[in-house]
Amino acid sequence: MRPLKTKVSITIDEDVIEKIRRLAEDDDRSVSQFINIILKDYIRNQEDLDPV
Repeated sequence: MRPLKTKVSITIDEDVIEKIRRLAEDDDRSVSQFINIILKDYIRNQEDLDPV
């Protein structure tokens, strides 16, 4: 079963979204999939840095 997804709308600087589009295409992923990966990695890294 696929995890539930929530649709959101955000505003991203043009230079950032263009870079994300290129990186997503290079990785053969949709922009949405690629942003999700980036966010998950960021959150995981933040959790690793937080003292318990």
